[in-house]
Amino acid sequence: MGRYLIEPFDHSDRYATERYQGAAGRNWWTCDPTLRLLMRRHLGEGYAWAEPRLERLGALMGGLVAECAEETDRNPPRLEKYDKWGRDVSRVVMPPSFLTARAALMEDNFTSPSFAEEARSNGADPSALAAAWTYLLDQADIGMGCALGTGGDMVVSLAEKHAPPDVRDRVREIFADGFYSGEAAQMFTERTGGSDLAALEATAEPDGEAWRLTGFKWFASNANGSAFVVLARTPDGAVAPFLALWERRDGSRNAVRIRRLKDKLGTRSVASAEVEFTGAEAFLLAGQGSGSGLGTMMKLTNASRLGVAMMGVGVARRALVESICYARSREAFGRPLIEQPLMRRKLAELIVEVEAAQVMVFDGLAGRRLRLGPALIKLRTARLGVTAASDAVEVHGGNGYIEQWPVARLLRDAQVNPIWEGGDNILCLDVRRAMVREHAHEPFLDRVEEAVAAAPEGDAATADLVRARADDLRKAITAWSALDPATAEARLYPLAQFMADVYGAALLLEQAGWEQRAGFGDRKALVARLYAEEHLGDHGPLRGLDRPAEALDRFDELAGGALD
Repeated sequence: MGRYLIEPFDHSDRYATERYQGAAGRNWWTCDPTLRLLMRRHLGEGYAWAEPRLERLGALMGGLVAECAEETDRNPPRLEKYDKWGRDVSRVVMPPSFLTARAALMEDNFTSPSFAEEARSNGADPSALAAAWTYLLDQADIGMGCALGTGGDMVVSLAEKHAPPDVRDRVREIFADGFYSGEAAQMFTERTGGSDLAALEATAEPDGEAWRLTGFKWFASNANGSAFVVLARTPDGAVAPFLALWERRDGSRNAVRIRRLKDKLGTRSVASAEVEFTGAEAFLLAGQGSGSGLGTMMKLTNASRLGVAMMGVGVARRALVESICYARSREAFGRPLIEQPLMRRKLAELIVEVEAAQVMVFDGLAGRRLRLGPALIKLRTARLGVTAASDAVEVHGGNGYIEQWPVARLLRDAQVNPIWEGGDNILCLDVRRAMVREHAHEPFLDRVEEAVAAAPEGDAATADLVRARADDLRKAITAWSALDPATAEARLYPLAQFMADVYGAALLLEQAGWEQRAGFGDRKALVARLYAEEHLGDHGPLRGLDRPAEALDRFDELAGGALD
């Protein structure tokens, strides 16, 4: 028989792998002009000190951490339930890739107390730098972001106020490297649901200075931590937060059992589990009978919501970068995708939405602390993470649906963000609570007015549009207040979306004004104008088809300012 040599088909350089470099392998600081602008604004004179540290961090996140994230997704944590003698050890074994990434992150931890002190001494705002650290980390792996940051601030804050001295000292020791150390977990959710506290079944009984905690938590992320905040019902029927450590005061193993790890759609790098407490030693994180601990905990939950909002932005930013990179490399119909008008429209829209979400989250974490901020920001950015990841899959076509390409995991991971720390409906109910009980819409509208007042020169029409819609929003809130309860609740969602639209447009104008006055150009004014026109403009009977195509005309400027 003759022998045939089968030649590979892919002679064309269209199939050259090196042409399709995505986000991984890049320095995520140096390729992100929008982050650099944010840091210049938030850090002021401290920027020069921070810049080389941010550049080093960008290389770490885009290199080792991004690489480890892919490996951990393929080889997630596992549970060793029993030891060789059949004793329940409930040990979560983390994969080497997770441990490697965590060790590197702890060596360059912008959230640690020592780094914060050093930043302050050099004139840099630690909260802005911590926000940049989480923003870059969340582009690599929001599961790692959850694993490191689940409730550490809550544990420490409540323990400082309410735990016995020896327990408080133990908590300080556990979190010596800062809140983002991977040692905390929040255990609220039961089989009855996560938000319906009236249906809570876990109980706590007093036992001297301590309590005995009994119950079953259905979805507990970061189950391999050392310190847990657990909601349970006291004998008088009140719901209160308790601190349970993996070990008792005497150093013995606490009565905490892991039934199984959850087989999740995404965020596989964080170990989520079903956890059972069988008379576990615990400590009340509230003054007895005061209910203050639960109120404080709910305030801290708002901080956690901003963390989840940042995860949404991180996924959206990564999806944007992957989309631009792929569109620049992939050819169809004889030219690169990025040169084609429909693709430019999609990418321009994604650029504008991501930058609006970015400025909202950084304002929440490093700017003004508005009562309405966390709910509105998470409402917008958590959902954007999902839609941006879906867009990235579409940009990649069939390749995007394949796990060997990076965007399939982004979509799987992003879907959890609208769930964590309250879904859209829960966020809307919090907006109502804040307005009705605290009149929180008043400082919110004041912040919008302040931001619009800082708009750049040369585009009065956009500032006038946002100002007019802010006035309309105030009228909408008044009208909403007069609705019957059922209708008012049903219309919370469009009202909250209206708030987020106005807030995002106002903050973009403020950022554009700073950019202009600082001498960095007027690109953000373009972004603010496109966002305001899309979200607040009157598109008329032709649905905006007759509007100028500014996003296309200035696309190169938009894309160049989004990714170097």
